[in-house]
Amino acid sequence: MPDHLAAERLTVHPVNAPLVGRAAVPGSKSITNRVLPLAALAKGVSTITGALKSDDTHHMATALRAMGVTVEEPDLTSFRVTGNGRLTAPPQPLFLGNAGTATRFLTALAASVDGTVVIDGDQHMRKRPIAPLVDALRSIGIDAEASTGCPPVTVRGRGMLPGGRIAIDGGLSSQYVSALLMAAPLADAPVDIVLTGDEIGARGYIDLTLAAMAAFGASAEQISEGHWRVSPTGYAPGDHHVEPDASAATYLWAAEALTGGAIDIGTAPGAFTQPDAKAHAVIARFPNMPAEIDGSQMQDAVPTLAVLAAYNETPVRFVGIGNLRVKECDRTAALAQGLNRIRSGLATEEGDDLIVHADPSLRGATVAAGIDSFADHRIAMSFALAGLVTQGITILDPGCVAKTFPAYWDVLEGLGVTLS
Repeated sequence: MPDHLAAERLTVHPVNAPLVGRAAVPGSKSITNRVLPLAALAKGVSTITGALKSDDTHHMATALRAMGVTVEEPDLTSFRVTGNGRLTAPPQPLFLGNAGTATRFLTALAASVDGTVVIDGDQHMRKRPIAPLVDALRSIGIDAEASTGCPPVTVRGRGMLPGGRIAIDGGLSSQYVSALLMAAPLADAPVDIVLTGDEIGARGYIDLTLAAMAAFGASAEQISEGHWRVSPTGYAPGDHHVEPDASAATYLWAAEALTGGAIDIGTAPGAFTQPDAKAHAVIARFPNMPAEIDGSQMQDAVPTLAVLAAYNETPVRFVGIGNLRVKECDRTAALAQGLNRIRSGLATEEGDDLIVHADPSLRGATVAAGIDSFADHRIAMSFALAGLVTQGITILDPGCVAKTFPAYWDVLEGLGVTLS
C-alpha cells in the first residue's frame, strides 16, 4: 500500500457505489491529551486504553517524559503512565509541534514546576494566540512571558501554583480555561477560576476537562455559569478508557450521507461525550441542512459540515465560528479558498461568517481543484469528502492528517475509495 502520508498530493476519486462497511475511528485527541498529563501528575501508575497515537499525543507524551514522567506504550492504543505527583523542569525547551492542547495545558501546568519551562512549537503554533492564558497566570504572581502573544512561552515556576482567584478571558479558546482547571488541584489553596466575559470557546470541552479531572480524583465546584472553585486535592492514579474521536467520526458520517452508504464505526452518535458529536444531527438532515448553522459548540466539525454544505439543496450560513480563524490555520479562509477552487463563488466570507452557496450539480462534475490544506489536518480530511462525488479533487500535503488521524487515507481505501 502506498505511503499516502509521505505524498506531496493525493487525488480522491469518486465512488460509484454507496460506501458500506466498518471503519475504525481513532481515540479522542481531546480526551487523550487531557488524561495523559493528569495521569502524569498522579502518584502511581495509570493505564490509559483506547488512546489516540498521533502527532499531537506524541508531542504530549514526549514532553511529559522530558519533565520526569515515565510514559510507556504497551501497544498501539495504550499508555502506561508512572508519575510522582509533580513535573520537573525539562533540560531544554519543549517542542510541541502544532498541538494546541499540549501547548496550552502544559503552559498552565508549568506554573507548578520548580524551575524554568520553555514551551515552543512549529511555525504554525507560533501564530496561535496564548496571551490570555499567560496574562491569567501573571495575575496570580506566576513569572510567565510570551513576547509575541503566541509561543514560545517561558514560565518560571516556584514549585507550587498559588491559590486565589484567576480571571480568564475564554473568548478565543476554551483551552485556556481547561488549562487553568487542570492546574488548579496542584495549588497550595483553593483556586477560583472566573470568566471575564460571557463568551467562551466550545463550552462542551470544559465538561470533558472536568470529567477527566474527576477520573483522576479531582473536581471543580461550579459556583455560577462562569465561575469554578477547585480544591487543592492533587491527582490520584487510575485506569481510563478513551472513547473514539467524535471529530474524526464526522468525516465518516458525512461520507455516509454523501454516498448514501452505511458505515459502522462501532459507536452510536448518542454515546459520545465530545461536543463535535452534535454534528451528527446536522449531517442527518443532508441534503436539506438548515439555512444557518451555529458552529460555536462544535468548532472542529465545521470544516466537515462546510464541505458537505457544498452539495446541499440550499445555501448554508455558518455563524459563531470566529475562533476558527485561530486554529491550526485560518480555517474559515481555508474553507472559502478550497470551496472556491472547486467552483468559483461557491463560498463567501462575511465578517467571521462563512456562506456556502450550495450547488448539487457538483455531484458528478469534473473540476481541477488543488486544495491547499495549509498543513491543517481538518482541512485535508474534510475536502477529501468532496472527492467522493466530484472528479478532480486533489489534496496538497495529505500527510498532515497524522496530527490526529494517521490512518485516515487507509480507512477510506478500506471502504473502497480509490486514491492516487
